Amino acid sequence: MSTARFDDFTTVDWVDDGAKEHQRQQKKQRHASRGIYEASVSWGVVVAVGALIGINTAMISIVTEWLSDLKLGVCQGAWWLNEEFCCWQQEQQNNSSCDQWATWDQLLVGTHVGVVRWAAFVAIGTGVAATCAWLVREYAPMAAGSGLPEIKATLSGYAVRGFLGGWTLAMKSVGLAMAVASGLSVGKEGPAVHMGCCVGNVVSRNFAKYRESAARRREIVSASAAAGVAVAFGAPIGGVLFSLEDLSSRFPRKTLWRSFLCALVATVSLQAMNPFRTGKLVMFQASYDRDWHFFEILFFVIIGVFGGVYGGLCIRLNLRVAALRKQHGATVGAVREVAGLALATTAVTYANQFTRKDMGELLGGLLQECRPASADRLCAPAQAPAVAWALLWATAIRSIGTVLAYGCKVPCGIFVPSMAIGASFGRMLGTLVQMAHRAHPKWSLFAHCAPDTPCITPATYAFLGAAAAMSGVTKVTVAVVVIMYELTGAINFIVPTMLVVMVAKVVGDLFIAGGISEQLMLLNGLPFAEEPDDQPELLGKSVVALMHTDIHALPAGPLPPAQLQAVLDASASAGIRGFPVVDNLHDMRLVGYVSRTSLTAELASLSSSAPTTRVMLGGSLTPSALSDDIAFDVSSASVVSLAHVVNTSPVTVRPRTSAETAADIFRKLGPRIILVTSEDAGQLVGLLTRKDLLKYVRSSHSIDS
Repeated sequence: MSTARFDDFTTVDWVDDGAKEHQRQQKKQRHASRGIYEASVSWGVVVAVGALIGINTAMISIVTEWLSDLKLGVCQGAWWLNEEFCCWQQEQQNNSSCDQWATWDQLLVGTHVGVVRWAAFVAIGTGVAATCAWLVREYAPMAAGSGLPEIKATLSGYAVRGFLGGWTLAMKSVGLAMAVASGLSVGKEGPAVHMGCCVGNVVSRNFAKYRESAARRREIVSASAAAGVAVAFGAPIGGVLFSLEDLSSRFPRKTLWRSFLCALVATVSLQAMNPFRTGKLVMFQASYDRDWHFFEILFFVIIGVFGGVYGGLCIRLNLRVAALRKQHGATVGAVREVAGLALATTAVTYANQFTRKDMGELLGGLLQECRPASADRLCAPAQAPAVAWALLWATAIRSIGTVLAYGCKVPCGIFVPSMAIGASFGRMLGTLVQMAHRAHPKWSLFAHCAPDTPCITPATYAFLGAAAAMSGVTKVTVAVVVIMYELTGAINFIVPTMLVVMVAKVVGDLFIAGGISEQLMLLNGLPFAEEPDDQPELLGKSVVALMHTDIHALPAGPLPPAQLQAVLDASASAGIRGFPVVDNLHDMRLVGYVSRTSLTAELASLSSSAPTTRVMLGGSLTPSALSDDIAFDVSSASVVSLAHVVNTSPVTVRPRTSAETAADIFRKLGPRIILVTSEDAGQLVGLLTRKDLLKYVRSSHSIDS
């Protein structure tokens, strides 16, 4: 386990932030109108964020569809339309031909030539992917990847500058449409969460209430994450549950309500935009009017086992690819790697009708029930063996492509690729079962099938396969079940969905514990708040074994402002964000703790003070408060007290306190630092930060592994 990126993240002190928020609330209570204004700001920001997330997602969906169809052809006379919109009028007239849509071989050579269509598909897909990688590398490197690991770290109390900024949002939005449309085996659902959080941060930071409170920012980021999932799947309740189950380390009731509202507004905005002109929020929404039979539980378990095996293998293999990418990424180069992946992916996927399609479109086809007059190849009994083989190959090809592509330096998600893989396997299994029923309807296995109605519905197997694969790779259970229900409205399939999700989770845990986001956090060295069960390395350890004894402490004073400023300047390069305050540097009896930010602001106000000015950080001006090296004429000095910026009741423990207790303090109270004082005299003997504890756990786990 790595701790490589710990220094990129700033630890939020929730105790200090809570104290400042309490002071702000006290001021608000003295002004009733101020309280009404701030309440309206809170709900107004949530509504604005939700609306912007829905609009942004709709625009990305429209651009993605156009770019994806551009690999196949162009609309003559209206190049900005995708194939569906180009042929909209002909479809309304039930006309099978569409004269306005021209494939690239028709445009370039005037006739149907398969090689030309293939070459155009590969060239355009590779060019779009390479351009996307270049834009991300040059303008917003933080827009690469899904962003979910970093969001989990952010919501755990670790912030990184620029990750939720406006420039990252812009490049993530543009790059995501290009990456998905290029043909790479990536999805837009994970990045949709990152973009949602960026929108929440960009909007909320315009208001002092959010700018000055980390807890308030966490609240809006949690709500934005829920809205991001909601618009990605068209599932507002599932989005709230996903934020609660997988992303947020703290989710109070107020956050729940605001997440619910934000997800609702985002979904309504997306519905109003209607990007697909079908009334659907996503391309793969479906509905079922047939029920399942008890004997099908056997096949549902097989689907669940596949989801768990796929999830476990996908995580393990992707971690190996990520490790190779870290070792050789500088040599290969991000743009060349992405271009090579796109070239190989498009060249291979063009040959199979199920891999050639955009994955959202593929899911939309696999999840649809066959109607009596359907001309779809999936519904033709004579084509069933060929369809089963094609789906098997699609499952294998997409699995390999997803393992290689997820984590490359473009915006990329893994939810929909996993759902497409699971749906392909499920539809294949359903097709095989349907073939067996048609060939042997008298088997005892099919004894409960009614003679005049279809017994097996392969589309429902695809639906369950999508749920199993998604759960297998993310290890999310409740939210996945609700998301799949919202996609289909199939209440009679809730029990089978719960079954396959639970089987996938259990089987996946046999391969590797934790979802792919958690494993990438460990591999890439991102900090996050782990659960107590995940920290057996702390058992039997005491704080004295983990604490720092090299302490940068400040005497209570009196001190010249220039001397304090020199200490601040000297410690800036070490990343020290606060200082313990002691009575003097000899006795080291703890007085309190002061943050660098507060001290810097106070010293700036004293920049024009007289040379005889002295600063007191605590206590009173008595002989015992003077250090041996401090001597000045008290009668001629101007003493300024900065005791108001010193926290005189910091979180403290004793050296023999167990490490598990310290971990609980960090997890439940959220301080950035714990000071360690002696058992009797209150002497400062060490300090322990949240990052120190995580570094110890990670290093111990790596040694054990």
